Order: sequence, then C-alpha cells, then structure tokens
Amino acid sequence: MSTGKMHFEYQVEGGNFSAAGFPSSQVKKTLKQLNVDGNVIRRTVVALYEAEVNIVAHAYNGIISVDIDTEKITILLKDEGPGIADIKKAMEIGYSTATPEVREMGFGAGMGLSNMKTNADHLNITSEVGKGTIVEIINYFHQ
Repeated sequence: MSTGKMHFEYQVEGGNFSAAGFPSSQVKKTLKQLNVDGNVIRRTVVALYEAEVNIVAHAYNGIISVDIDTEKITILLKDEGPGIADIKKAMEIGYSTATPEVREMGFGAGMGLSNMKTNADHLNITSEVGKGTIVEIINYFHQ
C-alpha cells in the first residue's frame, strides 16, 4: 500500500433506502484494490453498512467521511436527525426505534449498533437529541 492517505466523502439522504449500501460497496472496492486482508474488509463493510442504514432509517441526512492510511481505516458518520437519547440502551441487541414502515422493508431489527461494535476495532458514538449523531469506526489493518 502506498504511504499516502486516501480520503472519500459520501452524502447520505434520509429515507432513501435504494441508495443505501453505495458508500460501503465503494469502500469495499477500494480496500480490495489496496489488498487489505479479507477479514478486515468484511468487518469494515459490515460496520459501515449498519451505520449507513441507521442514517437512512433514522436521520434527515448525513455525511460519511472515510480516511485510509497504511495502518487503518477511519470512518466518521455525522447525521442530522433526532439523535439517540440513550446510547447504552440503543446498543442492546434487539432494541430499535425504527418505524413500522422501516421494519416492513426488512430493516430496524435492533442489531445495527451491536453489529457495528462487533465489527469495529474502535467504535465511538456521540449523540445530541434533536440534533444528530456522530459515529466513529476504526479498523486496523494489522493487529
């Protein structure tokens, strides 16, 4: 891998489930081109996809920033939305605030945040009710 740092940004539109998955598929392609270990790619894409779907399902809009260097991939997702009132509760498997419409589409099972935690080397979530949520995911290429 080159010594340079790569940076990508993606806009995410709340409610647009047809576009959900585009950033994670682009990141997957890039990591494959960089010959990153397959397990790291899988974990990164799962964590990113879950975070991305959360923006689509719960927020008005968001921005995903992806930074890749020789050691790690850092993903920062910032959304404008209702925020998360109780992050600890939201981390519980099966807990969901998804609307019935979102659930009917097959999303909102309450696994997103726990899947993100499982598939990230570092996960940090901060949120302000009525403003939005910031999620930071870091995965290291060599452990």
